[in-house]
Amino acid sequence: MRPTTKDLAKAAGVSLATVDRVLNGRSGVRDKTVRAVNEAIERIGFERNQVAATLARQRAYRFAFALPRSGDEFLEEIIDRIREFDKAGRAEMVEADVIRLDDRDPHRTARTLSRLSPEDIDGIAIMAPETPQIRDALLRMRERGIRTIPFVTNQQEDGGEGFVGIDNRGAGATAGRLMGRFIGPAAGSIVVLTETTQSRDSLERRLGFDGVINRDYPDLTILPTLETHGDPGRAQHVLRNALHSHDDVVGLYFMGAEARIPIEVARALGATEGRVTIAHERTPATERALRTGELDAVIHQDPGHLVRSAIRILRAKCENRATLASQERIRTEILIAENV
Repeated sequence: MRPTTKDLAKAAGVSLATVDRVLNGRSGVRDKTVRAVNEAIERIGFERNQVAATLARQRAYRFAFALPRSGDEFLEEIIDRIREFDKAGRAEMVEADVIRLDDRDPHRTARTLSRLSPEDIDGIAIMAPETPQIRDALLRMRERGIRTIPFVTNQQEDGGEGFVGIDNRGAGATAGRLMGRFIGPAAGSIVVLTETTQSRDSLERRLGFDGVINRDYPDLTILPTLETHGDPGRAQHVLRNALHSHDDVVGLYFMGAEARIPIEVARALGATEGRVTIAHERTPATERALRTGELDAVIHQDPGHLVRSAIRILRAKCENRATLASQERIRTEILIAENV
């Protein structure tokens, strides 16, 4: 028979109440006692009955996804997957909700996060720019007992809470390899567009992209990153100026998560004709552009996998157990017209 909590308490030399506090990550237990219980878990091969533990809570796990207010098709794909999971997860006593953040005002975002209570929420997956205000707000949330994980865009100081998303540096390097191979022996410049360079995922993608192009394709020159801030007028202005100032542009790299506006602007300017164009994330806009030949490739991460992985990791943290790392690794996918 599998070892029970009574067996665990006996092996660790503590009471059942202490075992319960350690298993549920509650405060009031000395570090020495926590180590004794964890060592006993390993020694006797104790495995917690998670179904019984969840039922004993007498309420569902409540998780939230803190997402920016500004966003477009890729963000809507994520929200659709969260709503989809929320309906299916009720049977497993898991609820998933969405909190929208003012990502352009870090002070307001921090105030929104500061109002969250562990009585209302067990864990949160956050997609927000990396700023001192948001980092401090996340630290205070963890101190209040709310589990946190970075979602899609990483926070450098995440308290060891993990990260749900693709390896963005690897994704940028993948885009660089495809760009260099597709352009071939031609020489020229590459225009790079993104919503904002304050986003850590864009910074890491640029580093990966630069690393491959600068090392392996010396005839290609990457121009400074142009920021659109999600504004069609600004996107058209900066792209038109770049094409006017550089008559040797051979490639376009839409580095941000939302490619609809750059695609529409490039279409209006005829910018993709005769140039290799690569974007990120599968959305209705990037699918259409792949089919029409306006995009040559899309680097993608599955929104459904992102949401499910975030929920599994948050629940595992609440239950003080590890997850299966190989199942939570988000794949970097390459889409072209033929496999979309």
